[in-house]
Amino acid sequence: MGVIGRLERIGAVTSTYFVVWILLGSALALYSPSTFTPLGDYISVFLGVIMLGMGLTLTPADFRRIIERPRDVFIGAAAQWVFMPVFAYLLVALLGLPRDIGVGLILLGAAPGGTASNVMTYLGRGDVALSVTITSVTTLAAPLVMPAWIVLLAGEEITVTFGAMAEEIVLIVLIPVVAGLLLRVILDRYAPAVANAGLSIFPAVSVLTIVLIVAAIVGLNVEEILTASATVFLAVIVHNALGLGAGYGAGYLTGMSTDRTRACAFEVGLQNSGLAVALAVSFFDPIAALIPALFSVWHNISGPALATAFARRTDQAVADADSASTAD
Repeated sequence: MGVIGRLERIGAVTSTYFVVWILLGSALALYSPSTFTPLGDYISVFLGVIMLGMGLTLTPADFRRIIERPRDVFIGAAAQWVFMPVFAYLLVALLGLPRDIGVGLILLGAAPGGTASNVMTYLGRGDVALSVTITSVTTLAAPLVMPAWIVLLAGEEITVTFGAMAEEIVLIVLIPVVAGLLLRVILDRYAPAVANAGLSIFPAVSVLTIVLIVAAIVGLNVEEILTASATVFLAVIVHNALGLGAGYGAGYLTGMSTDRTRACAFEVGLQNSGLAVALAVSFFDPIAALIPALFSVWHNISGPALATAFARRTDQAVADADSASTAD
């Protein structure tokens, strides 16, 4: 097995046991929070690394797909931009969440799709190209969309300005993604072997970085997590479930194919919780990062579970088709 093969194997194994690493990192942070709290100062840097890696997975062809399939991209992005912030706002009101914790849920709802959505779409036999394109669109629009929703929904209760948050998102998300895309173009042209090696190891790097972000936030909020009410956990679970269901429903009702409907479900339901955490720590009380931190753990449980169910359904359909063909 060559170097590329070994890197791909490492990346595959790391991604397969994503949930295990998340739970292990969270457990270690709960057991020894002081070990991980210093990492809190580097959350934005870690997120930048993930966004740079995401940029490396993109090519100009991914953006050409926006022109080729604007309808499905628009539906997925619009569902992401509208459903999740509105669901977050309604849950804050219905569950009576405290102001700072509620801001964290709204931040999460306004966040773009995360890289986990692309991975889960792949595992769930969905349309990965559509998933990547929607993630790209919502991520690139985040500097405008996120501050707008925060100002609109939180309004006078916060002192964060649109411009300040937009600037932070540009630094954390937009610049790294564009840098990764440009680096990919250069490597594909002049050093394709290096590009392949980078793409092979990126899943492992991404998983490790996400685990560090989750562990840091758990360490910073260990007391709040241990004493969090059932209402907070309910908000996280219901918000995620509503997003997955609304995304799937939007795809189904607009006549998308099954694989695209699945991609839409993951795009809407799996948020970039790392970005929400980074903004919560930068602009609000640290407790605002509680719900995004819990979501980081939860959606890496619900996502793989749904992806597994989708994959089994597909595999069963293929098996049934093969049996019918054999019978004929």
